[in-house]
Amino acid sequence: MSKPRKKYKPKGIRVDAVGWVLKGLQPFKTVEYSTTLRIKNHAAMDALRKGDATMADIDVLIGAFNMCEAYIMLRPELGADWSDEIKAGLDALHAVGVRGVMSKRFILKADELVAMNLVMEIHDAQLDQTTVTDMERAMDLVSKEYRAKRMRPIVTREQKELLVTQAKQEEQTSNA
Repeated sequence: MSKPRKKYKPKGIRVDAVGWVLKGLQPFKTVEYSTTLRIKNHAAMDALRKGDATMADIDVLIGAFNMCEAYIMLRPELGADWSDEIKAGLDALHAVGVRGVMSKRFILKADELVAMNLVMEIHDAQLDQTTVTDMERAMDLVSKEYRAKRMRPIVTREQKELLVTQAKQEEQTSNA
């Protein structure tokens, strides 16, 4: 008995291949979304600085810092000499995230703020120097690293289970 055939799915066709290539060569700072992205990144950083950050803000910062690291992997001239500072910023963000998940408030220490501000400045400089294609490649690299589980999670499986049991206990005490 043979397996049934899969349904035919035609490959996508680019109607304007030349336009697509030209858009990819365009500097990212000239794209409309560039300003929105920068505002979103800096608003998340400002909320964290003020102590009002939510998990969504932390996710925005994680994405920005991961892209910062990916740009260096793809094009070392975009800041390979800053890799130690970027690593320190990632470590600071991880520490803030771990403390925030446990305490449900994201609070910065002074040295963490300095490290994270430097990484944000590096990321802004990288955005000024990259093209749309560079950004797409960096996003693909971040996705590939995530799927390969090479990224450091803020909450491990054991911590997640602990948080779930704590939430259940709090719910039971509030209902009693």
